[in-house]
Amino acid sequence: MKRSLLITVLLVSVANGLVWGQLTMKKQQDGIKIVDGTSDVLFYRMHPLNIDGEYERCNYIHPLWGLNGNVLTEDFPADHLHHRGVFWAWHQVWIGDERIGDPWEIKDFNQEITEIEFIKEPNKTVWLKSEVLWLSDKWKKNGKQKPYIRENVSIHVHQSTLKYRRIDFEIRLLALEENLRIGGSEDEKGYGGFSVRMVLPDDVEFSNESGNIKPQDNAIKSEGFVNISGSMGKGNSAAGIAIIDNKENPGYPQNLILRQKNSMQNIAWPGAEPVALSTTEPLVLKYSLLVYSGKMKAKKISKLLDE
Repeated sequence: MKRSLLITVLLVSVANGLVWGQLTMKKQQDGIKIVDGTSDVLFYRMHPLNIDGEYERCNYIHPLWGLNGNVLTEDFPADHLHHRGVFWAWHQVWIGDERIGDPWEIKDFNQEITEIEFIKEPNKTVWLKSEVLWLSDKWKKNGKQKPYIRENVSIHVHQSTLKYRRIDFEIRLLALEENLRIGGSEDEKGYGGFSVRMVLPDDVEFSNESGNIKPQDNAIKSEGFVNISGSMGKGNSAAGIAIIDNKENPGYPQNLILRQKNSMQNIAWPGAEPVALSTTEPLVLKYSLLVYSGKMKAKKISKLLDE
């Protein structure tokens, strides 16, 4: 199924005329790069990428850059070839009693981006918005794959301060078929949802407002965010990423799946038990990333939780 891809650029003006910030969009062959002045921020992949014809993916972020230009994410890591930068995916997709794919492991799963919109705000922030259809070889009509979920993603990039950059995500999922459910892995871990496949240094640490967190095999109860820090900056300098769960999310605070090495970091929702998607009101999920250099105190992250 092929559709034309519409890319729209909007410059939002105010009464005194157009106000320009440093954040800009650079359209590239396979996607869109967001740049802050001369510094790369993120690359959103529009056109599908695969390895030897397998694990084909789009609609994710890689690379995600740190404030000093180092790449913070991984794509096609050897230990989990289906992991891809900053992504959001679930293991289970059901229509009635029929399981039609595994978006997490990219099995019986395709995505098609049908529309892209870039909005530049006068407050020196930018929005990258996309509309994405979910498809599967197991769900067809008249011999063609039939879309079963429409996803609308909004990525809101704030201009950097000297110490950090904030990126907000809103993911809306609308069922295009009745009796559709999505869920995480069918085990005690229940992983699935918003995830970051990071480059993890040997000295990586996980923390929240109560102090350090020790990764466990199964999900960990969250305080609304996890701060992941270590020698992630240029020249092995201190840097990190805080992953924030929005208070408006269902099941807040959603559980955490954390890994010391060779895996992703996941805000796990809904877990092993699938939840139903509506055909009239989309499921809305919101998360934020704080990409920072040096160190960031839990109080700062908690303050941003309240905004």
